[in-house]
Amino acid sequence: MAVCVLALAWFLAVADASRLKHRHRRAHMHVHEKTMDTLYPFYHTTADIHSQLMSLSQNCPGMTIRQENGGSDSLSMDVVNIKAPGSQPVNKNFYLFGEHARELISPETGLELVKTLCGQNPTLSDKARDALKDSEFEIVVNGNPNSRSKVEQGDFCLRVNEDGVDLNRNWDEKWQPNPDLAPADTNPGPQPFSEPETRVFKKIVSEYDPTNFLTIHSGTRGMYMPWAYDMEHLATRNQPEMMNILRKLDTDHCECPFGAAGKEVGYPCPGTCLDWVYDQLKTPYSFAFEIFIGDQYDEGLAERFHEKMQEENNTALLQTSHLAHRKFHSIFQKNPSDFVQLRSNAHHEHNIMGMDAEDCFNRFNPDNEDQFHQVVRNWVDAYLDLANMVATNLKRDAGGADSAACPPDANAEGNSDPQADVAWARERRELERSKVQFQQTIRRQQQVEESVSSAVLCKSVFSAMVSDRSSL
Repeated sequence: MAVCVLALAWFLAVADASRLKHRHRRAHMHVHEKTMDTLYPFYHTTADIHSQLMSLSQNCPGMTIRQENGGSDSLSMDVVNIKAPGSQPVNKNFYLFGEHARELISPETGLELVKTLCGQNPTLSDKARDALKDSEFEIVVNGNPNSRSKVEQGDFCLRVNEDGVDLNRNWDEKWQPNPDLAPADTNPGPQPFSEPETRVFKKIVSEYDPTNFLTIHSGTRGMYMPWAYDMEHLATRNQPEMMNILRKLDTDHCECPFGAAGKEVGYPCPGTCLDWVYDQLKTPYSFAFEIFIGDQYDEGLAERFHEKMQEENNTALLQTSHLAHRKFHSIFQKNPSDFVQLRSNAHHEHNIMGMDAEDCFNRFNPDNEDQFHQVVRNWVDAYLDLANMVATNLKRDAGGADSAACPPDANAEGNSDPQADVAWARERRELERSKVQFQQTIRRQQQVEESVSSAVLCKSVFSAMVSDRSSL
């Protein structure tokens, strides 16, 4: 039965993806004369982003760049690494921009972050230099380059990759086929990591083994931590620390909803990169930011969240519950989020796909140059603040772990070794990860045994039915 359900779900997902591609082709025919270059020339094309990154790599100390394709000849994804020469960073930041093609502003902030870390942003040069003393960065600036190229030609509502799959629903974290809720727009794919883009993400983030993960989106404003897959479980590892970081960043950069993401009970939506990295890699800090919504769609988001937080007990509730809690529903019903998932927003994507192309652009991206630069400056500043705060916490935690694990003389004044502290913390994460993998193996074995038992039972029932029929 389960196999049949999966097969049906796969068939429906493929059919919907095909219809989505056809719809995007038709939309493209109508808007081809309204390209990003002609309407919003202050944005960078995919080719521009690649060219600028290649140029930066020739002149930026400590920067390297490579291309990954996830086993697909049609994909070439730039992966940037920046580590100051001679530094011994305690914090490894993995920043993922541009999972959704229409969210053009996300890669724009990623490109500016690289420029800033390379010393090309005078306003933030001192902060960037300080950040690189304790932090290094692995950055995917443009995570969905092929579909972004289509958006640049005027298909401003396009969210998914070339196969019609939502890359932020294709991670193997509570993944499930989803034939019911807007499959053409949030299609999780035929199986986890079915897409070359997500295979690249999985490979490079696993190899990098970050201490801090951040994915950047737009379409509303909010800052989130795990979990996004339900409303019953709260992150336990570094939960108060992540909440404190979000609270500080919110005051300085967003004035928007922040906290544990969450999913309303009954909303069958797969998990996201936010959860997968935190759960599978045991990354100490994991965040998702949604950095922009057009003014005409904002509907007083900041004011409504501020008012909600003034209500009795809601501040305390934020410490112990998710943003998908019913007390916060009114905020996200008007401003749907990709990480706070409510049943009432199940068909939000269908509504967006019916929008005019330029309306789509304005919802997800600044449509004037002044606002564009303001958003980029603000969030690059926030990305650096995030790295610095995580580095501060890691140094503090590593020192405490070292004191607890080593004999007193090993911690005598002057004998502190930040690199050894970080190595020890990484070793602990490896032990946690091994434990999780063992538990997953046991669960898979139990599932196989249950399947075999079910098959034997079905065979017995079928044999009995045949026997009964023969006796008639």
